[in-house]
Amino acid sequence: MTEPRIAFKAGRCFRREGTNFVDVDPTKGAIILQNGEDGLLHFIWKNRSTNTVEEDLILFPMDATFVKVEQSAWGRTYVLKFSSSNQRHFFWMQDADPSRDVEFVSNVNRLLTDPQTVPIWFAPGYNPGEDAQVSSSSAPTVATPAEADLSQAGPSSQSSGSSNPYNATPEQLAQMQQILASLATPGTQTMEPELSLTDILTPANLMPLFHSHPELVQSLYPHLPPDLPSPPSEEALHRIISSPQFRAALRNFDQALRTGLLGGLVRGLGLPEEAGTGIQAFLRAIKEQAQSQSGGGDDTDRMDTAE
Repeated sequence: MTEPRIAFKAGRCFRREGTNFVDVDPTKGAIILQNGEDGLLHFIWKNRSTNTVEEDLILFPMDATFVKVEQSAWGRTYVLKFSSSNQRHFFWMQDADPSRDVEFVSNVNRLLTDPQTVPIWFAPGYNPGEDAQVSSSSAPTVATPAEADLSQAGPSSQSSGSSNPYNATPEQLAQMQQILASLATPGTQTMEPELSLTDILTPANLMPLFHSHPELVQSLYPHLPPDLPSPPSEEALHRIISSPQFRAALRNFDQALRTGLLGGLVRGLGLPEEAGTGIQAFLRAIKEQAQSQSGGGDDTDRMDTAE
């Protein structure tokens, strides 16, 4: 692991089974964000009493946000939530001084959007969220609230974005990128439709491939969930590639490739680092790898992804 990009004191909360409440765990902990040797951002929770890492989440750019749970009566409960799944991780701030909560949360979200960004720290004495935190400053340091009502803390909750005007949402950043891309090519009347893995790796495209090349089913089997029936079958693969979980994971990977920050990850797949800089670069590297392994030649040139 590399040096931490940001770290602050925080404990965990756990959802009470069958309810919309979370209970606070008083264990002393810390949230740490750092870029791993795999080139991806790691969201780590460390137990400060034992100095052991108990959670290590690998995050793709723009897939997660760290937002305040507005239903918490105490006001210092936060949730890490994902756009690609319903997964939720709840935390509560443990620093006795709440004045830097907004600063930490803003930098966490900047890193979740772009792991290469440089954290921005407020000047001494300046804190845009100070007035909003006055009421929470009298809360007990350790005796945190027993529960927080999360009935409204679903995927559509974006309250933290409005409380901090310096923190753009992933949707706003995506719109800004599209605007800048259009401004960068003023002479272009029409743009080529952008390639998407979700449009390429569909059941309609993959199933004929599995049918005409049954050996692919066998070669993919070691990489599939272990609870699948054996021997593997086309039907089992069809269920997997049609499942919402697979489609969500594919959208997540597609979005991460578009950031151009997956060079370290694709090296583990035997691909050059350039393959992690975009969709076309990734597909081109896959094609070249397949050609080199099979000794393919000019007959595959018609599959050029640049077309």
